[in-house]
Amino acid sequence: MIAPLLALLLATPQVAPTPPPPPAAPATAPTPATLTRVVLTTAAGPIVIGVDSRAAPVTAANFLKFVDGKKLDGVSFYRAVKVANGFGLVQFGTRNDRARTLPAIKHEPTTQTGLSHTDGTISMAMAAPGTASGDFFVVVGDLPSMDATAGQPGFAAFGRVLEGMDVIRTILLAPTSPTLGDGAMKGQMLAPAIRITTARRAP
Repeated sequence: MIAPLLALLLATPQVAPTPPPPPAAPATAPTPATLTRVVLTTAAGPIVIGVDSRAAPVTAANFLKFVDGKKLDGVSFYRAVKVANGFGLVQFGTRNDRARTLPAIKHEPTTQTGLSHTDGTISMAMAAPGTASGDFFVVVGDLPSMDATAGQPGFAAFGRVLEGMDVIRTILLAPTSPTLGDGAMKGQMLAPAIRITTARRAP
């Protein structure tokens, strides 16, 4: 149902929800050649993201604006949501920093893009459809429950990790504070956060 999902999201603006561990779902992934490669240089190691501008043009363009404007330089992975069987998500972004955050964008649901929240997918954090801007998350394990359905908007996937899932899994398992975070985010805040030094398109 959409109401419980939005209630969770609105309690903590610009976040992704705490997902349940669902059954695995098959993926139809684009080939790396069709993706724009972006390298996140982090304190835990490099991560290469393939941004799918063909399937999700609005959401992909938004992420690339943050990259090209160097607005992700110095932000952090600040949240790790750990669920059963090693599934979960890690979140990074501007956290509503006015100096970094761009205007919110139109929601591109997975029913429109054809993408799915499979292992390594990068997607937009949001408080409600149409509020997503500068916060992003990467899923660990297949989490199709985060896709759009007829009853709920889901989240806007726009690419996937091409290299560095070992780094993502390291971040997921990093220590979290038992007290930091409000509402659904309490106990999910990384302590310390893991800094992103630079975010750049790959040559």
